[in-house]
Amino acid sequence: MRIITGFLKGRKITTPANVEMRPTSDRAKESIFSIIEVRKHLEGSDILDLFAGSGNLGFEAISRGAGNVIFVEISADALSHIEKTARQFGVEKQIYTICSPVDSFLLGTPRPFDIVFADPPYDYAELPGLPDIVLNDGWLCEDGWFILEHDKRHHFGERPDCVFTKPYGRTIVSIFKNG
Repeated sequence: MRIITGFLKGRKITTPANVEMRPTSDRAKESIFSIIEVRKHLEGSDILDLFAGSGNLGFEAISRGAGNVIFVEISADALSHIEKTARQFGVEKQIYTICSPVDSFLLGTPRPFDIVFADPPYDYAELPGLPDIVLNDGWLCEDGWFILEHDKRHHFGERPDCVFTKPYGRTIVSIFKNG
C-alpha cells in the first residue's frame, strides 16, 4: 500500500506480520478520497478511523491535509505499528491511538468528527447497525460524513442518508451524510 497524494505521496504503508487484516485497496482508497476532495473540505478536519488496521485511510487523510486522526483498533500490535509508521512519517503529533473493540468504544462519550471511516471485518456482526450509531449518537459534526466499507451482503443505498454506494471488487463503499 502507498500514500496516493499529498505531502506523504509515495510513502509505503506496511502491515504488521502477526495481525490479520484486509487493507483498503488503492483503487477504493483513491475513489474515496476523490469524492472527499470534490465534495468536502479535508484541510484541518478531525478524523476517526474505526477498525484502523494498518492506518491506511487515516494516513492518506493526514497526507491530504487532515488535522488529526484518532485510530481505534482492537489489536495492540496493529496500533503499535500505526504509531511506528506515524513516527517514520513525522506525523506522530497528529495521531492518537485507542486500543479497544469498536463497539465498546462507540458506547463511550461521543465527540463529533468531520469524517468517520470504518473498514470492519466482513463478518462483523454489528455492521448493519453501525451507520445508525455513528449518525445518531453524536459521532459526526453537522454535515459530517461516515464512510463505510462492507461486502455485498449489506445494502445501504436505499437509506436517505446514504449519498453514495459503489462496489470496488469485493468491497462496497457506502458514504452517509449527517444533516
